[in-house]
Amino acid sequence: MAQGFAARLQREWYAAPGTLRPWLSGLLRPLSLLYRGLSGLRALLYRCGLKKTATLPVPVIVVGNWIVGGAGKTPTTLALLKQLQALGLRAGVISRGYGRNNDELRLIQADSLACEVGDEPLLIHLRSGVPVAVGRDRVAVAQALLQAHPELQLLISDDGLQHLRLPRDLAVLVFDERGLGNGRLLPAGPLRQAPRSWLAPTELVLYNAARPSTDLPGHLAQRRLGGALRLQDWWQGQAASPQALQELRQRPAQDLLATAGMAHPQRFFQMLSEQGLRFQSLPLPDHYDFAELPWPASTPAVVLTEKDAIKLRPERCGQTEVWVVALDFQPDAAFQEALHERLQAWGLPVHEPQH
Repeated sequence: MAQGFAARLQREWYAAPGTLRPWLSGLLRPLSLLYRGLSGLRALLYRCGLKKTATLPVPVIVVGNWIVGGAGKTPTTLALLKQLQALGLRAGVISRGYGRNNDELRLIQADSLACEVGDEPLLIHLRSGVPVAVGRDRVAVAQALLQAHPELQLLISDDGLQHLRLPRDLAVLVFDERGLGNGRLLPAGPLRQAPRSWLAPTELVLYNAARPSTDLPGHLAQRRLGGALRLQDWWQGQAASPQALQELRQRPAQDLLATAGMAHPQRFFQMLSEQGLRFQSLPLPDHYDFAELPWPASTPAVVLTEKDAIKLRPERCGQTEVWVVALDFQPDAAFQEALHERLQAWGLPVHEPQH
């Protein structure tokens, strides 16, 4: 029953006006008012100096969103790292490491397990090669990472927008096509902080969508499937191939299963369909741990995301062909230029990107 209420509530959060009577969201509005009051008081304590924002020796870029659930923070973080590396800058990443089985502060290594450090931080480390650390206290995590890697020139925080003790020189606010939902704070709506119609000078908006989904001025990101490769090749660090994705189009629907353990798996399924793939779909809970394979052993072939691949070793898959589909995520040129200007304003030694 609890799952039924949760599903109903999420439908009310994002339903188009007039399409669904939001009775459950309405019942929860008093709790939203309490949430607003407590979060507002906390912010006031920081503005008045009764609570202190920490200081760090390098600039910090926080990538976050206002709503719960995935809106594209990890692809944004990877895209930022790619741009920073092209400019000759050394960046590291800090994260809470959501979904792991502990709260310890850890520096991620190539042989770290997703269950211990979180699937998304481990994916960021393996995809980008940059130092990554996880822990509940973002400031302590940042200090530990800088101590271990004093060569780092700036940090990216994957999430942490509401972590007010963490300093930020720039916040990248990521929205997808859901925008602000019904515009209400938790739990009556999906918002983790009160909405506003203006941006601070230290904020940039990036829309992980075909068009802006709020009234905030911002930039668009292009997202498409960059190709596919077998799971064993993915673990060996090989690149995804568009040709492999084309070959998967030849599979009949009964021989191909698409699965995704993410907040909105339908987004992945839709992208596969747009590429001409025919398949049966198997949505999984966000951060699904793959402790057990969710498909029958007789399944001929499976396609999944890199976020899922990070928790699945090839030797566990038996006779099933498992293909990893990579996402190509590219912020527009105006966003990249705006970031370039911020980096120069911070006095970082920015090089011209090499083509």
